[in-house]
Amino acid sequence: MNEQHLLWHGLKKYLVTGLLIWIPIAVTLFVLRLLVTFVDQTLLVIPLRFRPEALLGFHIPGLGSVLALAVLLLTGMVFAHLLGNTILAALERQIGRIPFLGSIYRGSKQLTETVLAPGSKAYRKVVLVRWPNHDSFALAFVTGSSLGEVQEKTEHEVLCVFVPTTPNPTSGFILMVPSEDVIELEMTVDEAFRMVVSLGMVVPEWPRKAALSHAVQRR
Repeated sequence: MNEQHLLWHGLKKYLVTGLLIWIPIAVTLFVLRLLVTFVDQTLLVIPLRFRPEALLGFHIPGLGSVLALAVLLLTGMVFAHLLGNTILAALERQIGRIPFLGSIYRGSKQLTETVLAPGSKAYRKVVLVRWPNHDSFALAFVTGSSLGEVQEKTEHEVLCVFVPTTPNPTSGFILMVPSEDVIELEMTVDEAFRMVVSLGMVVPEWPRKAALSHAVQRR
């Protein structure tokens, strides 16, 4: 009975180890396949007779990604200069006059510029906030500090934070929180996202090795 127990314990250990290795690989490959398949849809803009599968006789996965990258680079080269900026500004004015569509475009453009602009601090800091009540905490990301009217009409200096849901961190809640109630964390944004997606099971190491080694050197 004891030998059977040890055998089962060993098999269970190896099985769990195998799952820990293969599940992240499988999930990563699945997401990568979805992204490649989605981006490959850009090939649909090419006339049928000029598509790679028509010319070569077979489909090559990932060619759509190459085309999308080329389009992005070409677009950036064209609109990074003065003439391109003038054309873009004229197009934006025309789009802005279209009801509903103009609002969507302006909102998405502002969001993109906030996140991708050089020097942007969006999603650069991980904090703790009291949510959903005063007796509990939630991980959050600071998304803004210049809040205009919101700041003027509150008694405290407030920060805008995004509290993600789990296991899907792309949805969540926007909170305006007094800055004195925000607790800054040292974990990175990637570490915080992994913690959210894993339902809190993947926790960044603490204390950090770098901090420990620095403290030892100071002694």
